[in-house]
Amino acid sequence: MQRMKKETRGMWLGVLGVAIFAVTLPMTRLATGTPQDPQLSAWFITFARAALAGCLSLAFLGLTRSPRPTPAQRKPLALAMLGNAVGFPLCLGLALRHVTSGHAAVFTALLPLATAALAAAVLHQRARLGFWVCAGLGGLLVMAFSLLRAAQHAQGFALEWADLLLLGAILFAALGYVYGAQVTPALGAERVICWVCVMALPFSVPGALLNWPSGEIHTASWFALGYVGVFSMWAGFFAWYRGLSLGGALRVSQVQLLQPFFSILAAVPLLGEVLEPVTLGFALGVVAVVFLGKRFASAPAIAAPAGAAGLVVAPSAKAAT
Repeated sequence: MQRMKKETRGMWLGVLGVAIFAVTLPMTRLATGTPQDPQLSAWFITFARAALAGCLSLAFLGLTRSPRPTPAQRKPLALAMLGNAVGFPLCLGLALRHVTSGHAAVFTALLPLATAALAAAVLHQRARLGFWVCAGLGGLLVMAFSLLRAAQHAQGFALEWADLLLLGAILFAALGYVYGAQVTPALGAERVICWVCVMALPFSVPGALLNWPSGEIHTASWFALGYVGVFSMWAGFFAWYRGLSLGGALRVSQVQLLQPFFSILAAVPLLGEVLEPVTLGFALGVVAVVFLGKRFASAPAIAAPAGAAGLVVAPSAKAAT
């Protein structure tokens, strides 16, 4: 009975973490604005959110008296910082000024497969043929969605450029997850997140100041920036990793399959986006492929340190969104 309560609490904490991460896409869209009504620049959002998370991380590391990373741990942490604190939020912010968060959710649903594929190359992990078939099928679904949306909206290069940026965001996030995973067993997941954010402070604070907006910015955009800095890049991981610990990574990681749909649904009240059947259909197709790919993946445990969009690879034998 006690174990069941513990697992149930872990599951709900996992759902809370996924819900927090899912709102990253519409919140980033709200922070950047649109080409017709631009708000915060993607550069400012990238540096400012990392600076916010870095300050919180300093406090956490100080209160817990965490030891400093060893020289051998600094290189993987630096690569994790490049991917999760800089590359992913920057590409995502640039893209979301031109496409809806629902559109981006279809692309980011591919992140678990991209991370597992990069882990196979970098960490020399093996996956069965079925995994690579699913990865290829997922990529084809996303490409078909991109071409279809481009034809529907007839926005030419702007939309294509945004799609390339979304693919870049996925690759950067996967890079950060894989290299952060190398030091997670030694440092612990929460400390990896914090050290990634702290190591970014010498760049994030000056970068935020240099890119400080000069015009008038909507209050909602400032609020959205606070959300992605405090919750998406920091606090959400405490709920997520605690949930994995209490409920079991294999069981709790499954709730991440709901993340693209949470993102699409959250965009309705936050941004007034319309629930389009095409977007929902492709999101469902990509998630189904990811689910099948998880069944074929045979890589050992990986735990993602810090995901700006909150999409992590759970410490289990299968990749998770």
